Amino acid sequence: MYAIVSIAGQQFKVEKGKKVFVHRLPGNIGDEVSFDQVLLISQDDKTNIGTPYLPDAVVLAQILSHNRGDKVLVFKKKRRKGYQKLNGHRQDFTQILIEDISESGAPKRTEKKKAAPKQEAAVAETAAVVSEKALVVKAPVKKPAKKATTEAEPKKAAAKKAAEPKAKPAAKKAPAKGKGESKTK
Repeated sequence: MYAIVSIAGQQFKVEKGKKVFVHRLPGNIGDEVSFDQVLLISQDDKTNIGTPYLPDAVVLAQILSHNRGDKVLVFKKKRRKGYQKLNGHRQDFTQILIEDISESGAPKRTEKKKAAPKQEAAVAETAAVVSEKALVVKAPVKKPAKKATTEAEPKKAAAKKAAEPKAKPAAKKAPAKGKGESKTK
């Protein structure tokens, strides 16, 4: 049995027990995710095709890990123009394990996975830290007062500016001589 399912904007052929790399999905490692955009389900000789999706069809999966792909280098160049650009990119991926493919909605789960004691302690600790941070209130920062200016200060600045020597204007050049004119007169 296999299915064609749309996950994060791409279509994948999935089978029960198969591991698939898809674009980054929200969620933590160990979380269960379901995909309801199933395009096709094939079981033995029977094939159901959706228009565009099959109603009530669901694919259940579990998040195994969040990884990054290999680095891809993008090099752009325009010849004889002195333009070169080198960019690198690493795509974020999520590895999922396909647990079940169902044509008639999500199957009922009788088993509920219990979080390990270490995970429960970590969740409780994180909640305590978040609640402590929420209680902390910062006092407003006071800005220092500006200096009081006296009437003498602007006069001092004007006197200092007047005392600086002025730059001499550039000397004027003599007009260019035309054809046939002598250099001396």
